[in-house]
Amino acid sequence: MFPLARAAQSLVARGIQHTAVRRAHRKHEPTFHDKYGTMVLLGGAAMFSAVWGYVFTQLNIAWGFSPVGRVTPSEWRE
Repeated sequence: MFPLARAAQSLVARGIQHTAVRRAHRKHEPTFHDKYGTMVLLGGAAMFSAVWGYVFTQLNIAWGFSPVGRVTPSEWRE
């Protein structure tokens, strides 16, 4: 069993080495994320900030007010 396992391990290692050599000799072409990733991230952050800035400043939302003590139960009707 050991020679079979050693042979399988050798094949796996050889495949990994071939993949590494193939990637090392290939020219790196920029992908969409390489070209536009930073701009998309900054645009999303600006949009997020603008929307929440509007929500916090322009909409008159009462944040965190609790109805405890203000709401009184009405009498039960039968």
